[in-house]
Amino acid sequence: MTARIHPTALVDASAQLGEDVEVGPWAIIGPQCTIGNGTHVAARATLERNVRLGERVQIGIGAILGGDPQDLKYRGEETWVDIGDETSVREYATINRGTAHSVTTSVGRNCFLMSYVHLAHDCHIGDNVIISNGTQLAGHVTVEDKATISGLCAVHQFSRIGRHAFIGGCSRVAQDVPPFVRAVGNPIKLFGLNSVGLRRTGFDEDVVRELKRAYRFCFRSDLNLGQGVEKARAELSMLPDVQHFLDFIEASQRGVGF
Repeated sequence: MTARIHPTALVDASAQLGEDVEVGPWAIIGPQCTIGNGTHVAARATLERNVRLGERVQIGIGAILGGDPQDLKYRGEETWVDIGDETSVREYATINRGTAHSVTTSVGRNCFLMSYVHLAHDCHIGDNVIISNGTQLAGHVTVEDKATISGLCAVHQFSRIGRHAFIGGCSRVAQDVPPFVRAVGNPIKLFGLNSVGLRRTGFDEDVVRELKRAYRFCFRSDLNLGQGVEKARAELSMLPDVQHFLDFIEASQRGVGF
C-alpha cells in the first residue's frame, strides 16, 4: 500500500516514505528524512531534517524531531535523529539532532516517550525504554535497555541510567543510576534493587539474589564503593547481570547516587 499523505502536509522532495505510511494534516517532513513501513506521523508533527524512522513508529500530534542541537559548539555539521521500530513518541515531544561528538541522537526499538519529553543532542536511548510525561534529558545522556523514567524528571548531561533501573517522579538525576535499582529524589538517592520489576520481566531468582548481595556490598555496607565492588567480585557468582552491574559502577565518570 502506498503512503497516505494529507493534502495539507508538506513533504520535501528528498524524503523517502515506505509503504503504508500515513502523514496527517499540516505535518511537515523535511529534507533527508526516511520513514519506514507502517509508520504514522500525526497532525502538525514536524520532522525538521535528517530524521530516520523505523517501521511502525508512531509520532504524536505536534512532536518535533530533528531540530538543530541546542549546543553552542554546533557549527552546522550534518547530524541525525534515529528512531527504532515500533517506538511511540507522543504529543509535543522534542528530539534534537546530534553534534559532531556522536553525530546521532538515537532511540531504540519499542520505546515509549510520553508527552512533552525532551531528548537533547547526542542522547542514546536503548530498547524498550519508557520515559514519562515532561521528563527532560540534557545532552549526551545514555539510557540502557528497559529502564523506566517517571514523569517530570530532569537528567543532567553525560549521566547514564542503567538497564532495568526505575526512577521515581520529579527526580533530579545529576549522577549515574546503576542498572537494576530503584532511585528517586532531589538529589537522587538509591532505594534498593528493582526486585518487583526484575521478577515481572522474568529474571531468575538466583540472579536477583546475587544482584541483591552485590547491591548490599556496594551501597549498604561499611565498605567504600571501590571496596564493595572488589568484595562482590571476590565472593559472588559472576553472572552476566552481576558483572554488568559492577562494570557500570566502575566505569562511572559522574559517580553514582547513594
